[in-house]
Amino acid sequence: MTAYSQQQPSLSTRDLTIRFGGHVAVNAVTADFYPGTLTVIVGPNGAGKTTYFNLVSGQLPATSGSVFINGHEVTRHGPARRTRLGIGRAFQLTNLFPHLSVIENVRLAVQARAGAGMNMFSIWSSHKELIARAEHYLERVHLMGRRDTMVGTLSHGDQRKLEVAILLALEPSIMMFDEPTAGMSVDEVPVVLDLIHQVKRDANKTVLLVEHKMDVVRALADRIIVLHNGTLVADGKPQEVMQSQIVQEAYLGTPEPA
Repeated sequence: MTAYSQQQPSLSTRDLTIRFGGHVAVNAVTADFYPGTLTVIVGPNGAGKTTYFNLVSGQLPATSGSVFINGHEVTRHGPARRTRLGIGRAFQLTNLFPHLSVIENVRLAVQARAGAGMNMFSIWSSHKELIARAEHYLERVHLMGRRDTMVGTLSHGDQRKLEVAILLALEPSIMMFDEPTAGMSVDEVPVVLDLIHQVKRDANKTVLLVEHKMDVVRALADRIIVLHNGTLVADGKPQEVMQSQIVQEAYLGTPEPA
């Protein structure tokens, strides 16, 4: 538990640090993340946002400091173990199978979540039931029209929506989105934002989001963390953080004149 909350955080970092040679990319970041809260991590290019995500998800080993999931230290565990403990990450690290269809990609995620491995019938009563569950997630991301399309032929935006469907199918308790709208067309962005809104409403889900578009931040954030040169320089409610003069000028852009 933290000193400022009676609720146990689902995810915590303590003095989390990584050095590349003489460069400190993430510098002693301590933060707690709670179910029912969507935290947006912002900062200028090179601030350490994605590197921090990599440390949390286990893609990079920390030089020092600790990571905890539901109170259990996972600092020395890799991404597979952290995934089993509830972390799910979309966009940069989700593996798509380009030579399989859209529905098969999601079916494999549903199957993995059920713990069936290759023996799907040990959990599911029929292949039809497995497919029906996968179709449920495709409907949520508006991809049923591309159900039988080979993933390798999808547009960038549709691949990102498929990654959301796979993440939803895995049902992690901690969901991490790294710039979810990057590279999407204007028409595609609302679909993903609506999905994240839906996830955010689940009081059992902890959501972390790296984002640089301030309209997206304003629409989604319950809390904002600001990183600069790998150091946490602001942490609080969106209105408080975004009204801070130093944050507006250095990280979020100066406010428009009234």
